Amino acid sequence: MTTSVTPPAAAMEIRMTMLHATRGKNFWSLRPVTRMDLAVGAYDDISSAAVPGFVDSLVGAMPGLVEHRCSIGERGGFVLRLRRGTYAPHIIEHVALELQTMMGHDVGFGKTRGGDVEGEYTLVFEHEHEQVGLRAAALALQTVQQAFDGVLEAVDAAVTELKAIAETPDTPRLHHRVLCGVTGGSGRAEAQRLLRERLADDGALVIDVSPSFLLQAGLPYARSEMAIILDAELTDVPPRYQEAERATQLVNVLADAVDRDGMVVCPAKAWEIQDYARESGCRIAVFATDDDVTGRDSRRARAVALVRDGRIVVQGCGDDEDHGPLDPTLPATSQVAAALAHATLSVECGR
Repeated sequence: MTTSVTPPAAAMEIRMTMLHATRGKNFWSLRPVTRMDLAVGAYDDISSAAVPGFVDSLVGAMPGLVEHRCSIGERGGFVLRLRRGTYAPHIIEHVALELQTMMGHDVGFGKTRGGDVEGEYTLVFEHEHEQVGLRAAALALQTVQQAFDGVLEAVDAAVTELKAIAETPDTPRLHHRVLCGVTGGSGRAEAQRLLRERLADDGALVIDVSPSFLLQAGLPYARSEMAIILDAELTDVPPRYQEAERATQLVNVLADAVDRDGMVVCPAKAWEIQDYARESGCRIAVFATDDDVTGRDSRRARAVALVRDGRIVVQGCGDDEDHGPLDPTLPATSQVAAALAHATLSVECGR
């Protein structure tokens, strides 16, 4: 049984700390999403079931919430979660989606996750129109604050406002193609420059995509012919995204934009990265900064690059090819990956 409480003013406790939209493929989804970070104060410990009248007030104003299946997986699932007790960030996510549904947009994807600090959360949700999504986030926060404070009457004004925003021009979606995106914890700029030099084309669209940019804004392009993932040892993102599983998920976003049968250049023994690229319909080429490339790597890869006696050797693009000595003043990973990427663009590697 849930004990009722007299909650503090939600308008003072639940605060937005960040709000932005992604235009391209991103950590959360292949679709554009709105992201909002929240600090919930005392409401970290106050559930929907603990505040008398909260659920009836919210569902009365937004009866369409009964259609939200939530993790229960059936109609009414989210309302059941409300009555059993769920928390402000999760509720705001669903309200943001329902506000958009009420004004005519077909959206359904959303996620809520805890942040690095107790009482801080990140929520993301799908949008059809970027400015509608951003405003829906703020209006959802306001709606849930009012419901907790016992002053919610209706959301008609919010829906009317969103409809008006939807009539304005949307932010253009990303459509442009690039040759190659490069990501990883270090060595991106060097790999970008070295690949351009090998291509003898300073204007080649080889894009350095930092993990921090990828997390905040998503990919800055729509499609690519290939991708280079140098590693998943990230330092420019919050600690929870440096953990192996999330870091791998983040760098794998580059594979989402690679053309089917395009090439993903990635490290030897990075099985999760290799698996994701292959499952996404890409071919892989693997590299090592020594000669320790396993049979598992070789069987999966269209081409392999390794270092032997201080020189870069590429295997699998016809005969073994010597691609020159390692420069001790540059990151070895960048040099080997750039040489391999250039080699895989050749006819012999089935461009």
